Amino acid sequence: MSSAARPDLATAWARVSALAERSGRDPVEVLAPERLGRLCGVEPDLVPRIVAGTAPEVPLCRRVHQRFLRLRATRRDKHGREWSLAAIAEDFRAPGASLGPLNAGTGLPGLRHAAGVQRFFGVYAGFLLADSTCAVERALAATDPDGAQDLDHLSYLTGMPPHHIRLTLDGTPPRLPLKEQVHQRFEHLRRTRLRADGQAHSLAAIAHSFDASGQSLTRLARGEGLPNLAAAAGIQRFYGVASGFLLADDTEALGTALDGIARELESADRSAENPMLAVLRAHDVRSIVTRAGRLSPAGWRSLADHLDDLLAREGQLTRSGAGRRLPDRAAVTDRDRAAEGGTP
Repeated sequence: MSSAARPDLATAWARVSALAERSGRDPVEVLAPERLGRLCGVEPDLVPRIVAGTAPEVPLCRRVHQRFLRLRATRRDKHGREWSLAAIAEDFRAPGASLGPLNAGTGLPGLRHAAGVQRFFGVYAGFLLADSTCAVERALAATDPDGAQDLDHLSYLTGMPPHHIRLTLDGTPPRLPLKEQVHQRFEHLRRTRLRADGQAHSLAAIAHSFDASGQSLTRLARGEGLPNLAAAAGIQRFYGVASGFLLADDTEALGTALDGIARELESADRSAENPMLAVLRAHDVRSIVTRAGRLSPAGWRSLADHLDDLLAREGQLTRSGAGRRLPDRAAVTDRDRAAEGGTP
């Protein structure tokens, strides 16, 4: 994710603190570095420096190694012991020795192994890859994915076809093989994030951004293989998408997109926003608008009077409406009957 697209972590920290107080929880406990570190894989001592923007970025190989060790240290089996490499690898049908370099910090795992490790420990798909700022941002984010969103927009954000989004919202997400999913999402990025001249970025340009050759992405572009972890991180960084974009399953990808939309709306400057747009975003009013479109002019006037009545009861009537006489209930009923009679 590009730095320009990220919210200010200090602002996010303050928002979470305020939400904690509002819900009766201790902000110190909610924002404890140990708790955030467990959620995002960052060493607790680094959390305040990351929020302040003073922490150095850790190289990918070292970061992935540290996150893996943290997973093993903080997610233990029922006996309180660290999971063995064999038990972790067995979950995705690989030998335990294949995780040896990752555990020792001497090499990066393949994309299938990274996905398997994250799935085994139940963490989000970008856990091993996310840079520190993105990881802490993820830990601070308040998940509130309520309400339906535009399928095309969600498709753009997630890389999922619209019909897959509909299936996921209905609770039956499709299960694609990892190779097919990564290929599909890579092609989606190339198709929807174009150059200034409207053309797709070349494989060479993408690979050059992380010091590789265009040929290294040829098999991925053909759907014949998976990129290595460094290439996956580079692709996601090139296109400015979240660190789990290529790896997240459909449910998680959709949840992340909805979470981002919720946070964007929550942090928007309400004072500069069109009041009608704020209402449309905050409430699902489409069904009401659809039915109201069938009203006669008399029906529209009756509806406006009803709204003033409701606003007055809730103490929300604006100054412009404060001087208006509230309609008599009997008169409202008469207008309702007239409006119903004039409805096509």
